Amino acid sequence: MHEFREMRRKNQALSLEECEAILYARSSGILAVAGDNDYPYTVPLSYIYHDGKIFFHSARTGHKLDAISRNDKVSFCVIDQDHVMPQEYTTYFRSIVVFGRVRVLEDEREKREVLEKLIAKYSPNYVQGGLQEVDKFFPHVCLIELAIERMTGKEAIELVRMRDEKES
Repeated sequence: MHEFREMRRKNQALSLEECEAILYARSSGILAVAGDNDYPYTVPLSYIYHDGKIFFHSARTGHKLDAISRNDKVSFCVIDQDHVMPQEYTTYFRSIVVFGRVRVLEDEREKREVLEKLIAKYSPNYVQGGLQEVDKFFPHVCLIELAIERMTGKEAIELVRMRDEKES
């Protein structure tokens, strides 16, 4: 395990439970990898959160996989809330950032389980059709697991104050 920087504004930190709730509830995030020529490369993607890990699918080739093959350290960001408050010159935000290592899933049973979980999250009313798609495209799908090493969440100080007022 690596040493990670502490959050500067700890009073705005979200609990682990709040961070996990965001991961379960949201449908997309931004994956950041060390891309070509040392430029960061970010890509939006759909994901599932299961057993403390994040899973997403990918084509079998491309910039993202090339970057991952060179360096398995990544970060992943999910925005839960982003309300611009023009009259206050601020944004009421809630988001999480994950740091971890990724690996491409090779085991067919493991890959199929993840694909079934993706179908359950994104197409719960179309499971049979989703399973047919899995069978059709299975040889061409790449699945990636992100093992979380550090997860932090943060919200705007205004949201912290609102919550404190409700609790008192």
